[in-house]
Amino acid sequence: MAVWDKKVLCGFIFLLTGAVSQRVNYSDPVCGVKGSTVTLLCTFTPGTTVTDGGEVSYEITRVLWCQNQGICQTTNPTVYDNKQQNNPDNPRYRYLGDTKGNCSLQISALEEEDDATLYFRMEGDTLSSFYAGRAGVRVTVVDVTQMKILSSRDGEFKRGEAVTLTCTTKCTFHQLQVTWFRDGHALTDTGPSLHLGPLTAEDSGNYTCNLKNNVSTLSHPFSLNVEAGEEEPSTPTVAVIVGVVVGVLLALCSLILVLCIIRRKRAADKNQSAVRGEAGPKPDDDVSSNVQRGGDTEAEDDVSYAPIQFKARSQARPVEEADDAIIYSSVVGRG
Repeated sequence: MAVWDKKVLCGFIFLLTGAVSQRVNYSDPVCGVKGSTVTLLCTFTPGTTVTDGGEVSYEITRVLWCQNQGICQTTNPTVYDNKQQNNPDNPRYRYLGDTKGNCSLQISALEEEDDATLYFRMEGDTLSSFYAGRAGVRVTVVDVTQMKILSSRDGEFKRGEAVTLTCTTKCTFHQLQVTWFRDGHALTDTGPSLHLGPLTAEDSGNYTCNLKNNVSTLSHPFSLNVEAGEEEPSTPTVAVIVGVVVGVLLALCSLILVLCIIRRKRAADKNQSAVRGEAGPKPDDDVSSNVQRGGDTEAEDDVSYAPIQFKARSQARPVEEADDAIIYSSVVGRG
């Protein structure tokens, strides 16, 4: 009888030890903006049992998540149950864990109905192998929350430096786009962080951010002033580059046009000079001299004078008149 009582006592102690070793560790309470995605971090430790081979852990075959149920009864509605293929009733809940020790759960597209406390439960092949974490994890869903801008650095900002502005809030807004503004004008960036640098005077202004299409989440303005320093070498803009190229092309066209005009003018002057050369004086082939000799050759000392006449030419060149121009021809008599 004493031997049997001892075996029962030892079995009870092992059973109690196995039950005590089972535990579930939840993450801190989670706050999420409506429409965003949150992750509930969770780990668990299965219980142990004693076999002929020694102490071994229970094999977990079923994992469940439920709302507002401390022990997460399987007879009550659940948000996730791995025994339900693809979990058709709750497609927004995705189990990120396994049956070994990770029990994390992801909730996407948060809705007001997700504002609750969620609990995890594990089950094995025996009744003593099930366990539910009673603490649970609190999920808070908010529709309106004011954003806040944090800077990667404090102090004054100078030209050429860089800074990162982060749009944040106490609640998670994962997978929700952020709209950034500078002096009320929307910027193209949509991420939770805005990187600026190298800073210029144009980056100065009041920055605000909010969740896209949710004006009620607009943050307080963050003032960014970039100190005036030494003038930075101006970076050529597209307009400047285009202007320079057009100016060079116009200058080349003008030069080519001037050269063409000069060449044509020279060719015209050359043709005109050629025309004038043809109209100039020719050898005096039109001058005829008529030498008349009086009598026979016998009169040695007789000299006769022949008058010379100039004929007018048909060209436009003025005729030079030779007043009283007489060409004398001397005829030497034969002796």
